[in-house]
Amino acid sequence: QVQVVESGGALMQAGGSLKLSCTASRLSFDDYAMGWFRQVPGKEREGVSCISRSGVRLYNVDSVKGRFTISRDNAKNTLYLQMNSLKPEDTAVYYCAAGLYNYCSLRPIDFGYWGQGTQVTVSS
Repeated sequence: QVQVVESGGALMQAGGSLKLSCTASRLSFDDYAMGWFRQVPGKEREGVSCISRSGVRLYNVDSVKGRFTISRDNAKNTLYLQMNSLKPEDTAVYYCAAGLYNYCSLRPIDFGYWGQGTQVTVSS
């Protein structure tokens, strides 16, 4: 059974930096595009960033505007999200997911294996 586990969520001050991690087990990690999503209560899950198997990156420019960086370490089956210049509107549960297709996407429907999420709260 595939397992995806996020970690690193925290309570932060605006302007701070935080790095999220996601480990995936029981799947060929380097065969999957991997993505980060976030969700706040009452809103749809939003795609934040995706990284393809070859390392091509896709960002939701409107929401992250160069502040976030996605990366992956295939040897460790681990995905990362470096978040800088945090804002209160970044407050959300952040989810990691493995993609169903070879290409990157920011649509949740294109991802099949999901973690339970990690809470990021940014206070002003």
